[in-house]
Amino acid sequence: MEWRRVIDELDLGVDRIVRTLSKLSDQDLRGPSALPGWSRGHVATHIARNADSLWNLLEWARTGVEIPQYPSLEARNAALEEGAGRSGDELVEDVRASAARFTEQARTLPEDAWNAPVRAMMGWPHPAWYSVLRRWHEVEAHHVDLAAGYGPADWPEPYVRWALTSTLVDIAALPEGRRGGLAGYRITATDSGESADLGWTPGGPEASGSGRALLGWLSGRSHGAGVALRPDGPLPTPPPWPHQPADF
Repeated sequence: MEWRRVIDELDLGVDRIVRTLSKLSDQDLRGPSALPGWSRGHVATHIARNADSLWNLLEWARTGVEIPQYPSLEARNAALEEGAGRSGDELVEDVRASAARFTEQARTLPEDAWNAPVRAMMGWPHPAWYSVLRRWHEVEAHHVDLAAGYGPADWPEPYVRWALTSTLVDIAALPEGRRGGLAGYRITATDSGESADLGWTPGGPEASGSGRALLGWLSGRSHGAGVALRPDGPLPTPPPWPHQPADF
């Protein structure tokens, strides 16, 4: 999907998150999310701070002055702990306002800044426009992580198409030692025909399913519902997701 159109998809995705959060009581927000050790308040706070962190990268591209995505991992974690216990109204407004700042920044970024090199918190470089796609992952995956009724079955089809393709390309480009339990597998989407060979040889193990089922599993947002394995057996554990992009 053309990345400029993703900005509108982000607005829609955040609207869905806001609707989910608005239905939760303050007690619900203190409850566990799908991420170990994080409450729903942690996840909501992370969604907001992620928008601000990616705003920083676009501002770096706009001005040419280096601005790190986060000051440090410690500062990122401290902000999460500080914000997680806020009321539902405060969390909703933070998610909404931070998202609006990011998309406004994206819509007004000068054309000549979009290819400026910036750097993810983990150190790998990417052009500024990829920040928009990174944000798409954050919005859709972390909505699932709220564990409040939104799952991979609810992901918009444009997101599934883009995210599955990029996931298969990026996971195939990982060094063999970083493919986790998927080393030696072939993964095939039964609806699109897309596939990734992860060191697979004829007769080796294969995992298949719809693109949506595969993305849910490979992203760690499902336990593999709808994914078939040949030969039969337990599904392997995919490596941490999302992966460093293979190419731009």
